[in-house]
Amino acid sequence: MLKEFKEFAMKGNVVDMAVGIIIGAAFGAIVKSLVDDIIMPPIGLLLGNVDFSDLFLVIKEGSVAGPYFTLAQAKAAAAVTLNYGQFINVVVSFLIVAFAVFLLVKGINKFRKAAEAKTKDCPYCLSQIPVKAVRCGHCTSDLPQG
Repeated sequence: MLKEFKEFAMKGNVVDMAVGIIIGAAFGAIVKSLVDDIIMPPIGLLLGNVDFSDLFLVIKEGSVAGPYFTLAQAKAAAAVTLNYGQFINVVVSFLIVAFAVFLLVKGINKFRKAAEAKTKDCPYCLSQIPVKAVRCGHCTSDLPQG
């Protein structure tokens, strides 16, 4: 059983997945900082000095009566809050990560297509011929270059 586990753990796919998870976690931290520290402050400034992380709605007051000016004050008073500002930050983070993954997958797919293209169709007889061919081996037509 130990031998089987070792074989499983050392397979390329498992190691690749582990590396992907670690890189993904680090990328997530970078995106969180990008959203919280770079993107949201100017947006908040444009909207009248709004700090999105401190946008919340008090559902039930805590041990100390409100008003609470920051989410930290509300949490310290044990108030029950609906933290929609933090939700907005998370949605923006998700959109950035989703767009980055989209660009990555698009680039990988483009690279795969270029690597896989070893043959092409002859424009005259539609036979499969090598990409670098200048004359069709089936109909002997000169092939257009380019």
